[in-house]
Amino acid sequence: MPDTAFSVNLPQKLASAVVFASPHSGTDYTDSFLAQSILGRKVIRSSEDAFVDRLFAAAPDFGAPLLTAVKPRAYLDLNRSPDELDPAVIEGVQRRGQNPRVASGLGVIPRVVANGRAIYRGKLTLAEAEQRIRCCWHPYHKALKGLLDRAHRQFGQAILVDCHSMPHEAVDTMAPCGSGKPEVVLGDRFGAAADNSIVDRIEAAFAAAGLRVARNTPFAGAYIAQTYGRPSRRQHAVQIEIDRALYMDEANVCPNANFEPLQQLLRQVIAEIAMIGREEMPLAAE
Repeated sequence: MPDTAFSVNLPQKLASAVVFASPHSGTDYTDSFLAQSILGRKVIRSSEDAFVDRLFAAAPDFGAPLLTAVKPRAYLDLNRSPDELDPAVIEGVQRRGQNPRVASGLGVIPRVVANGRAIYRGKLTLAEAEQRIRCCWHPYHKALKGLLDRAHRQFGQAILVDCHSMPHEAVDTMAPCGSGKPEVVLGDRFGAAADNSIVDRIEAAFAAAGLRVARNTPFAGAYIAQTYGRPSRRQHAVQIEIDRALYMDEANVCPNANFEPLQQLLRQVIAEIAMIGREEMPLAAE
């Protein structure tokens, strides 16, 4: 297993059934990858959930692990199925029905970044696509499954909090939420990925911190929520999208003046969410 596929920050003592994960905040843009792309370093980062791993870095302080990607989303999208291969960017791939994500260039090996900007001049070989999936996708998901299985064994349930960010322009298209546009969108695939009581608690944690929250529109959760959300088995998955304008300069891909205040505010939110996974006694010794 390559040591560049993911990073796990574990608590000193596992004390919560909650697992935090950030699959789109990887920043390992290697020279070889950048040489393949027609995009500059700043533009190629436009689809990245920049700094989300730092926003949720406090998770281990409250007894919950934090799993983060190392490779960037433009290189490989961990929130897609490994068979969502795009024939428009990968040689030798046969078109299989109509997949809207693949058709829009957002398969497991993305063809475009934000605003439909093409990443490559031509196509990648199927061998290279398979190598990326083998070396990055499978190790990340093996680690994620392992963390959830461990939580389930110890606490009788597992709660995945899948952490993302959304472009501010996506917020502009949304209907007002309470006193204004939503700042956080929770996705549980309209109840299919998590028990409503858990989503209520997560929503309450953000609301108590003064953040406006909406559910499932326009982001209901993708492959990860669909795959790991199994409420009937006491395994829940909730996708979190945070408005990037709250903490970063999107054009220059850098934190803004509100980054540290939001990071501190989210400590309170993380602590409340971690408590959801502490409320049942462990089933077995660690």
